[in-house]
Amino acid sequence: MPTEQEILNSIKGSTNSSKPAEPEPTEDYSKTRETSAFIWETVKVIIISLAIILPIRYYLVQPFFVKGASMEDNLHDGDYLLIDEISYRFNDPKRGDIIVFRYPENPSQFFIKRIIGLPGETVEIKNDEVTIYNDDFKQGLKLEENYLSLNQQTIGNLRSELDGDEYFVLGDNRLQSSDSRRWGELNKSFITGKAFLRLWPFNRLTKIPVISY
Repeated sequence: MPTEQEILNSIKGSTNSSKPAEPEPTEDYSKTRETSAFIWETVKVIIISLAIILPIRYYLVQPFFVKGASMEDNLHDGDYLLIDEISYRFNDPKRGDIIVFRYPENPSQFFIKRIIGLPGETVEIKNDEVTIYNDDFKQGLKLEENYLSLNQQTIGNLRSELDGDEYFVLGDNRLQSSDSRRWGELNKSFITGKAFLRLWPFNRLTKIPVISY
């Protein structure tokens, strides 16, 4: 007679033989899994990158391409700049800042100029000179604009009184600039931000200098 162990072995063998064998993973199946994993990792990288870049792009820093010659010889056509959008939320624009703003006569266009006159001041242009009148300089302060090229001329004969939220802006290339001399004062609401870094071309990569008068 079979022993108890032989009976158990016989039952176990019968059970194992009735269970279908699991198929081995095929090469196509493995490739599909690898492709899916790669796609998912790529999607995660894109999502994380957008979560980081978009707030910076739309709320802190914006790129800007200079078009035209109005800021020569300091900025040139094709220069690639970074614009600081957050500083003016905490501090007022300063004289000498190079700013990007929406053109008041067509807000879909962006201009780049330098701030010359501040809110509450009076700006006078006469005899190729710019004079600022304010509480500190009631007799007038003639600006020494060392950042202009030697052949520049500030053409015009005008006197502009600025309200509490208005700025007077000029291009550094005064002979080829459409600025406050032509279309008037710039309301602060049109200002996008301050140029702070030139990234391109690489041989002129530099921080935009702070101007002191």
